[in-house]
Amino acid sequence: MKKILLIISLLVLILTACGGATGSNEASEDGLEAHIVTIATGGASGPYNIIGSTLADKYSSTFDVNSRTQTTGASAENLNLLKDNKVEMAFVMSDALSQALNGEASFSEPIEGISQIANLYPNVVQIVARADANIETLEDLKGKRIAVGDQGSGVELNARALLNGNGISYEDVQVDYLGYAEAADGLNSGRIDAAFLTSGLPNASVLELSETLNINIVKVLPEHVEAIVEEHPYFTSLEIPAGTYDNDEPIPTAAVPNALVVRSSLSDDDVYKLTKLFFESLDTLANSHQAASDISLEHAQEGLIAPLHPGAEKYFNEQ
Repeated sequence: MKKILLIISLLVLILTACGGATGSNEASEDGLEAHIVTIATGGASGPYNIIGSTLADKYSSTFDVNSRTQTTGASAENLNLLKDNKVEMAFVMSDALSQALNGEASFSEPIEGISQIANLYPNVVQIVARADANIETLEDLKGKRIAVGDQGSGVELNARALLNGNGISYEDVQVDYLGYAEAADGLNSGRIDAAFLTSGLPNASVLELSETLNINIVKVLPEHVEAIVEEHPYFTSLEIPAGTYDNDEPIPTAAVPNALVVRSSLSDDDVYKLTKLFFESLDTLANSHQAASDISLEHAQEGLIAPLHPGAEKYFNEQ
């Protein structure tokens, strides 16, 4: 009897070992090697978080992994989270990504180990002002109380670039470092006169604000953009379409492309699968937020800032 029990025990150990060899460290045909896919996004009401949450749900249900979003102060914080291996994927603005890779602005040294999956939709500079603040164009911001996004965020980086490039320093304005929701509250209460709410269109905070307050979307004219393009080539001129915020006419402004990035250390197979499902889910992502409707496979490799991850490259080559 003891011999029989010993043989049974040995068989159980062998079977367990064989199962473990193909389960814990390797991906199944439809799964991932990684067991967690945390996506760094931005403020809770912003497009990054809305689109990212929908994407995380797709990853969780398809690959049977723990995928979730992490709300953050957006681009700069997201890039540091990637550097510190605290998240696997992130939505970031191309200007912040460029500065991170080059160790510029708020990044004291170049960040390594970040690869790009795709170029996404344009992040549109939306400078929202109280109608009674008499702010029509960028020059009118001088002497005003303005919110420029969370300190070091992508919003703040492009706010600073636009202001400085057009002869307006932080000393010429009263700066508050506020995210989307806090900036909307500040405008409603009259604590600030204007706010940079850079995101995809439309911005939920701007839509909600327009229901309770008379607002004006400040014009960023093409010449304002041209003044900074030599130093910041990722900026482009763009118009906010008529009707986006009950505006009768298109509003000229600036835009910076968004990027979807991952840790370079993720396996080629995992990133291939994550990329493939991302593009196969574009209709679902667009239903969650209109900004995602501007993401396309056709333009995904245009204007890449970080090296393309080999797993994403494999997917694009197949297409």
